Amino acid sequence: MILTENTTASIQTKADYLLTDSRQLTFPEKSIFFAIRGERHDGHQFIKTLYQKGVREFVVEENSLNETLRAEINSWKDATVWTVFSSIRALQKIVAEHRSHFSLPVLGIVGSNGKTIVKEWLAQLTAPGQRVVASPKSYNSQIGVPLSVWNLKKEHTLAIFEAGVSRAHEMEYLQTVIRPTIGIFTNIGSAHDDGFRSRKQKITEKLRLFTKVKTLIYCKDYTEVDEEIKLILRPVNPFLKTISWGSHSDADVNVSYEAYQNKTIIKLNGIFGNLQLETGFRDNASLENLTHCILFLLDFGLTASVIQERILTLRPVSMRLELKEGINNCYVIDDTYNNDLQGLTMALNFLSQQEQRSHRTVILSDVLQSGQAPTELYGIIAQLLFEKKINRLVGIGPELSRQLKQFNIAETNFYEDTEAFLKEFPFNSLTNSLVLVKGARTFSFEKIVHRLQQKVHGTVLEINLDALTHNLNFYRTKIGSETKIMVMVKAFAYGSGSSEVASLLQYHRVDYLGVAYADEGVSLRQSGITLPIMVMNSTAPTFDTLLQYQLEPEIYSRRMLTDWIEYIKLKNNSEIPAVHLKLDTGMHRLGFVEDDYEWLCEQLTVNPSIKVSTIFSHLVGADDGIHNNFSHLQYGRFIKGAVRIEETLGYPVTKHILNSAGIVRFPEFRLDMVRLGIGLYGVEATGQQQHFLQSVGTLKTVVSQIKYLSAGETVGYSRRGIVDHDSAIATLAIGYADGYDRGLGNGVGQVYVNGTLCPTIGNVCMDMTMIDVTNAEVEEGDEVIIFGSEVPITDLAKRIGTIPYELLTGIGERVKRVFFKE
Repeated sequence: MILTENTTASIQTKADYLLTDSRQLTFPEKSIFFAIRGERHDGHQFIKTLYQKGVREFVVEENSLNETLRAEINSWKDATVWTVFSSIRALQKIVAEHRSHFSLPVLGIVGSNGKTIVKEWLAQLTAPGQRVVASPKSYNSQIGVPLSVWNLKKEHTLAIFEAGVSRAHEMEYLQTVIRPTIGIFTNIGSAHDDGFRSRKQKITEKLRLFTKVKTLIYCKDYTEVDEEIKLILRPVNPFLKTISWGSHSDADVNVSYEAYQNKTIIKLNGIFGNLQLETGFRDNASLENLTHCILFLLDFGLTASVIQERILTLRPVSMRLELKEGINNCYVIDDTYNNDLQGLTMALNFLSQQEQRSHRTVILSDVLQSGQAPTELYGIIAQLLFEKKINRLVGIGPELSRQLKQFNIAETNFYEDTEAFLKEFPFNSLTNSLVLVKGARTFSFEKIVHRLQQKVHGTVLEINLDALTHNLNFYRTKIGSETKIMVMVKAFAYGSGSSEVASLLQYHRVDYLGVAYADEGVSLRQSGITLPIMVMNSTAPTFDTLLQYQLEPEIYSRRMLTDWIEYIKLKNNSEIPAVHLKLDTGMHRLGFVEDDYEWLCEQLTVNPSIKVSTIFSHLVGADDGIHNNFSHLQYGRFIKGAVRIEETLGYPVTKHILNSAGIVRFPEFRLDMVRLGIGLYGVEATGQQQHFLQSVGTLKTVVSQIKYLSAGETVGYSRRGIVDHDSAIATLAIGYADGYDRGLGNGVGQVYVNGTLCPTIGNVCMDMTMIDVTNAEVEEGDEVIIFGSEVPITDLAKRIGTIPYELLTGIGERVKRVFFKE
């Protein structure tokens, strides 16, 4: 059924999920798909596929419907399709209506640079004590902003959203979606200058976000911003409170920085008093971003001592001025997010402050959307590079190549595009240098960073975030939309990286996270994770930590419950976290047994301040059919105990017993929630539906050296590897200290080298492993896959009689984790 609307006022969706990318489908029956016709993709091409997958609400653009598609849609009697002039505007209006139902502090961030960093840092800095919702990554566009704001829920106490515009009249739409109560204007630079008549018009456009905010924080040193606030914003928002800062004497807060070898002292003098804070950051970009954060926190009511404690935990945001070890004894500064003049200046300041190497190289792309004439723009850049004493420039892009004569630098190389650079550049010539990689997004400079990194970090675990999402969605389809999901991210997220995985899960709205110990939960909170977190192994000494970070303990014994009762009586605090009661129905590891139930119910009756979030148990043999009867027995025991406890409490409690294997084999036991663990990471524990999952982790290493041995010679410790034919033997940069089990030596294990499976030979060493590459085409430095789609981790585990869990969690922390999304 097609409903044509001139406006979007009458779109009344029942959906919980807003879908703009067909690949991100989660709950078809609860999704509304906005078909957007963009420059590269047309969402209308995927409408039919989504209908077949169960989506029943669509917003489409009238001018994008051809006769065939219109006829197809008209035949869908059980679907509702709204036709509008712009799907993006419809999306924004729907979310604006959603936003209108919330009255909480909402921070809106604009600026040419630093928006994402300020947002990410503030999400981390405010997480203790606040339930923060923030834009995922850099979702600051006309589409990204509404998708971010849609995540607002009634439990949130603070929202942080960034907004970006590339042309006039865009911000007015985002203002109605975000409706910020507080604002931060980070800075102004040349990014997107060509979308506006002037720099002042761009500033004015950004200020449209703040026409109704109560407070605005900005740096007064950006005089154009300061002037436009006075001339443009103040008249339309006369009651606005501004908090200006900078080196100007008339700023509300005068700020100065004192740099030392390993730290910087930030001095603030003004409306918040005289304060000094210490940070490990020394570059101007980080200090500017951090100052915005500090002033927000002070205005938000945090004390200087609390702020000091929290800012010491900050680290550089991924893809933003991140320092990494590189090839040939180099260090790489990765700033591949964007490229404008001010951002380049900040990156060069960061480069000049690094002391690891004296030689400095800049790999630079064309500067796009500057609004300046090329001769003028690249003349400024040439002078900037000269002043920063850059020894070598690698220019990538047609405009840089045309301007090569402007650069008075000792050594220069120019390439038309990134692919030409990767193909032709003599990487061996880049040695003992600090290398700044600074490029506009369209140049795909992440490929360059990968090339500069890959051989130094011999062993890398690559985590495919798209595969994680796919696997999560697979299990969600198994349990249905009415059952909640707790995802286990204990043990460094099964070796994959806790905070990164948790961030993805938070974006995809899982209901709970589970960790083994309190410090794992603390780390997640400090990384900006606001989801409820269950801690499986809590002890009395950690109770203060649980309270501070709002972590919820698993209570599994009389002793532990007694300790908890004594603690909450002492605290007498309404913010005491809820608990999770563990029942032992046959695992005989942790949990209350049936003989404890009467005592447990008595304690819950006389201590009503104990708030129970869930009651759960664990199936001991869900992965194997031979234990089916026992699994059914466990389920019966659990229901009996849980119902008794629930009746005592007098209120319904979430119940869960299924793990990853149980979700597949016992869907009838799904109850109110399930616990997803190893399945998320691509291992289907029962083996029945492995083909539905995608491989998440790929462990890679490199060939360090190749030797040619004659028959009869031996390889490795104790001469265990005996060469029975003339062979080529390669040494790999991985050993049992990295997680490659010793049991995989002597031909038990196989690795994938350029299309060929090659067996191990000799004992696995602490840091190295030898393989027979006689039948492979291989050179020193080539990539080797230890496990992944070519060498399934399930097969690897079977070879040594263990389980994939052990191999994943055994990957050493010195192995670099690289997260990627296609």
